Amino acid sequence: MVDVQRSFLVPRPLPEVVAYLADFSHAVEWDPGTQECDRTDSGPVAEGSQWHNVSLFRGRRTELTYRLARREEDRLTFVGTNKTATSTDDMTFLAEDDGTRVTYHATVRFHGLARFADPLLRREFERLGDEITRTMPAAVTDALPA
Repeated sequence: MVDVQRSFLVPRPLPEVVAYLADFSHAVEWDPGTQECDRTDSGPVAEGSQWHNVSLFRGRRTELTYRLARREEDRLTFVGTNKTATSTDDMTFLAEDDGTRVTYHATVRFHGLARFADPLLRREFERLGDEITRTMPAAVTDALPA
């Protein structure tokens, strides 16, 4: 299993940050690997909402179906699945004087023979985690008015 965690400040109020990130289609703006992310259901974004996500990882196209598994005032959890992996993006939020402290925790559990690639992919996931500390605050800041 790959496990990556990062914490960083987003200079916007907590409710606005959570509302923006709850719509996983915005992942195209903040996730360095995401190429496409489209909602596959309708209505307000709520627990159970789903997205089709297409990512490019080490030159390979990967498709997952993501579901919003948890939506709370200070926490969002998305679970993405396909035949080779289950990916969980868990974000917790804490209001601070200068904005919102985001703790981003990603885990990827590979299935079947893919699990043997786990040690080889860890470095790439760590690099993506480092990138998110820059791309997510910038995306949220650009999307929300000051």
